[in-house]
Amino acid sequence: MSSARDTSDDDLVFKALASPARRHLLDTLKAGTRTTGELCDSLPDLDRTTVLQHLRVLERAELVIGRSRGRERLLTLAPLPIKRIYDRWISEYARAAVELLDELNG
Repeated sequence: MSSARDTSDDDLVFKALASPARRHLLDTLKAGTRTTGELCDSLPDLDRTTVLQHLRVLERAELVIGRSRGRERLLTLAPLPIKRIYDRWISEYARAAVELLDELNG
């Protein structure tokens, strides 16, 4: 059974994943650590302030970890919240779907 904290954390992750721009940022970070500037450049249709707001949502959901290096801010993907979503939601629904298909074929 999940706690209220787990549910709240999951809500933050789902909210973060709801935005195409934030999913793009996560996809960019899958390839490796990037600077804030590089991430802003990866979304040329958005201004820097908007990209920074998206990054704050991702950091609040603990999907991205930021650290400073001199004048640069480096951001890295933090995959554990997505794994938690997978373990809690996706894997169980996938198993139920396979069992249903097995029953239909049986």
